[in-house]
Amino acid sequence: MKKVVFNKGEVVFHEGDMGTCFYQIEAGEAGVYVSYGNADQRKLTEMKPGQFFGEMAVIEAWPRSTTIVAESDLHVIEIGESELNAYFMEQPDKILALMKQLGSRIRELTEEYDQVKSFIEEEKLPEGEKKEGFLGKLRKYLELNAMSNKNTGATQEDILMMKDYGKLEKGDTDVLEFKRGDIIFREGDAGNYMYAVYGGSVGIYTNYGTAQENKLTQLYSDAFFGEMGLIGEEKRSATAVVEEDGTILECIRAEDMETLFKDNPAKIDMILCHLSHRLRRLTLDYVTACREAVEKA
Repeated sequence: MKKVVFNKGEVVFHEGDMGTCFYQIEAGEAGVYVSYGNADQRKLTEMKPGQFFGEMAVIEAWPRSTTIVAESDLHVIEIGESELNAYFMEQPDKILALMKQLGSRIRELTEEYDQVKSFIEEEKLPEGEKKEGFLGKLRKYLELNAMSNKNTGATQEDILMMKDYGKLEKGDTDVLEFKRGDIIFREGDAGNYMYAVYGGSVGIYTNYGTAQENKLTQLYSDAFFGEMGLIGEEKRSATAVVEEDGTILECIRAEDMETLFKDNPAKIDMILCHLSHRLRRLTLDYVTACREAVEKA
């Protein structure tokens, strides 16, 4: 780990680069661009002090999807892939901070994805200027996504691949066995904890037990669920139901993160990888929904 200063206008890294480190901003602002330096250059957003950038490339060994440019003199902490554990050991509060940043992006994109799906299914937006503005936003996102994938060389198959972090190891506490039909939590419940699956399986449902019941996915060993409750203290967006007798789950709370890291740093790596992969998969689903909405219109 080291502190680095980039002068205004200096490029921190280019899209398409392989990532060997990520950064936390101490002072200054960083611009996030696609096709930087080309005629079709686009600025997506700015990163502020306290925020991380470049973390997904390190967590999942993934090419950089954007170019980062110092918008002012930029003071950062550079954390190499091999230094991540030492960084967390020195500053264990950053584990949850990084998880919350990934979770915030998941939450924001989920809201936009739900809006697009609602438009596709019910065309809730009125005709006229508001609808055209909404569709214009979707077309712009599709264009930016295509530009980014072109520069990184990413394919749909690449996006769905997940870095292999091996098998989960059971914790010493809060590991319990459940039977088929047990409800772990219900849609709408409050909860500031997540779960790791060590055996058996768990189904994730919306509208569970009603005529509109919809099974979103089924999870098996080495999977996580419920993480948005832990990092965002949000109400549950789905119901988690045990699908097999003898299913073994570990309950993980926010206050456990420091101890969990000291006892099993690989599990923290797996949780971060899970969040990063969820964000990439959600991005793919959002792109697909945007394309469907634009074609429908």
